[in-house]
Amino acid sequence: MNSRDLTLVSTSAIFGALISALAFRFFSSNPKNPKSRKFTSTEISAISRKFPALDPFSPLKRNGYLSWDDYFMAIAFLSAERSKDPNRQVGACLVSQNGVILGIGYNGFPRGCSDDKLPWAKKSRTGDPLETKYPYVCHAEVNAILNTNHASAAGQKLYVTMFPCNECAKIILQSGVAEVIYFVEKRPNDSDVAYVASHKLLSMANVKVRKHQPEMDEILIKFEEHLLQPET
Repeated sequence: MNSRDLTLVSTSAIFGALISALAFRFFSSNPKNPKSRKFTSTEISAISRKFPALDPFSPLKRNGYLSWDDYFMAIAFLSAERSKDPNRQVGACLVSQNGVILGIGYNGFPRGCSDDKLPWAKKSRTGDPLETKYPYVCHAEVNAILNTNHASAAGQKLYVTMFPCNECAKIILQSGVAEVIYFVEKRPNDSDVAYVASHKLLSMANVKVRKHQPEMDEILIKFEEHLLQPET
């Protein structure tokens, strides 16, 4: 599954979009100089009543915030967006039992190896495996574990967008990871040896494995700032 199939979203961005729509209505009602239009305190109060989460006097916490599982899986998906692989982007996030992010990673070539000089192909026209990505690429799980900045992976949790292959399972076991949370399996109805072996290894070592069940259908990240300027 391509990581782009899961869009990344914040509730605050949704509120921002709604405020933008209201702002457009206010701006369009002032034909003289719409760009210099400022909100009055009355208009801000009206918006706050419509969207209680924006009310600065409300003692309540906001609704719609991310669960821990959705948060860490979303970071894994966001990390996958760094991958240059044109066919499949995978991300991983290593997390302590206390909810501290220890390392993140995505699938790509090793450090010092140019992304432009090694092949990204899945198949070779000549049948030469060296013309494919497979002998060279480092998987997301391995990179997340190696990027721990000297923190130990032993006893920790690994969130990954795709179920790990057998080679990654070996690294997971050797590093002492206690739990793997994955979003999708590459071939859930196939008897691919790499994934059958992975299941077997993780099970034998008593590593807890579970499929992520998202509480949100989508999470949108929108780089846009909305400023309300009260009339002075």
